[in-house]
Amino acid sequence: MKNERITLGHGSGAGLTQKLIRDVFNKNFKLPTLEDAVVIEGDMVVTTDAHVVRPLFFPGGDIGKLSITGTVNDLSMKGAVPKYILITYIIEEGFLISELKKITESVQKAAEESGVSVIAGDTKVVEKGKADGVYITTCGIGVLPDKIHLDARTIKAGDKIIINGSIGDHSVAVINSRENFKLTGIPESDCASLNKLVQKMLKAGKIKFMRDPTRGGVATVLNEVCADTDLGIIIEESLLPVKKEVRIVCELLGFDPLYLANEGKLLAFVGQEAESVLQAMKEDPLGADSRIIGEVSAETNGVYLKTSIGGLRPLLLLDADQLPRIC
Repeated sequence: MKNERITLGHGSGAGLTQKLIRDVFNKNFKLPTLEDAVVIEGDMVVTTDAHVVRPLFFPGGDIGKLSITGTVNDLSMKGAVPKYILITYIIEEGFLISELKKITESVQKAAEESGVSVIAGDTKVVEKGKADGVYITTCGIGVLPDKIHLDARTIKAGDKIIINGSIGDHSVAVINSRENFKLTGIPESDCASLNKLVQKMLKAGKIKFMRDPTRGGVATVLNEVCADTDLGIIIEESLLPVKKEVRIVCELLGFDPLYLANEGKLLAFVGQEAESVLQAMKEDPLGADSRIIGEVSAETNGVYLKTSIGGLRPLLLLDADQLPRIC
């Protein structure tokens, strides 16, 4: 990597990001892997996140709301109960204080709705033209309930894959706002904290693993699970929850909704108790459209989409996300 340079693709969460983590960060930090959240001191879960979405305000949310929900969800995917947030603003010289107030009000509202407290932070200002308005970084702290241990290595063939609703809404909302397409009928971002939904799920049945399909979307998460388990995955095209408006935008712009980012969705891998977990999810507003979309297989190598005509289409890990600066 001596003569290589960082591209936007290295921040996409897809193949280039994984290569960067493997060749630079893991190698130097001497860790087996770098995860979104990690368990320390027995029952404490810690995560860190950075938010560079463009534009700062979009239908359904803004960078402030996103900074809280994204952090809460990273903790929740470990099964933790989120408790505290530390937040840092990197602000560009000349940024409107009125907009900073709106963002901060959004941070506090999202924190209250999520049941977490913002307990500390930092502020830095850089020269005009150096920060694209404002960037936000966070650190989240949560507590792991007794007997909760989610690990992809416990996944087995036959386990079901559950999603809590439609995919691609966040990316489509952001790109419509970013490019000023002025398309009507476009869904708002699904930006939401999933911690309360997750705790209901954990009480309903044994969940083996969870991940929120943000950058890189559903297909990227499924490829990561395959790499961790040496098992295959088959999902059903007919079962995928994709809104008509999202499909239309994808067809117009050449996107695949399976690779679009989501900010209020999770993928859960569940064994024999899948139906119990699914029922509990449907009783929550953020899981009303939950469904099983596929299962883990020992008969395939990689991720496949079973099409409406019965064929298997491989879903490969892309080098970069279709849309940069999405979260």
